[in-house]
Amino acid sequence: MERILEILENDCTLSLEQIGMMTDKSAQEVADIIDSLRQEGIILKNKSVINWEKTDKEFVTALIELKVTPQRGGGFDKIAERIYQYPEVKSLYLMAGAYDLMVTIEGRTMKEVALFVSTKLAPMEQVMGTATHFVLKKYKDENVVFEKRSEDDRQVIS
Repeated sequence: MERILEILENDCTLSLEQIGMMTDKSAQEVADIIDSLRQEGIILKNKSVINWEKTDKEFVTALIELKVTPQRGGGFDKIAERIYQYPEVKSLYLMAGAYDLMVTIEGRTMKEVALFVSTKLAPMEQVMGTATHFVLKKYKDENVVFEKRSEDDRQVIS
């Protein structure tokens, strides 16, 4: 099962037959295992990693640190549940360290992101402070390197 998960995480476009050959299982066995993993909530989604910088789509990504006060009876989970409902929120993590939650959001402009933080996140009663960091360039995401440089691009000067 773990081997199938590792294969799918690396390349979810492989056929059942290909995965079967890699795991010494039949295509039907692989299909049954994958169906079971979906039903158990282990496989949540198949996803492509897109290099949006090579397209015409204009947007900004921001990482927002939130310092929050946990709610009585709900801890951080209640606050997180409220935050992840927003469609702008792409990911949300409970953190150890200087801040409590890390929110990744996308917006059309920096102003739109700033407006989201100032009107949706900062006013929440449990939010004690925010720090917003804008992503300028992605080098690696989801274990995919976006632009590989040649081995040695230096030129010899004689």
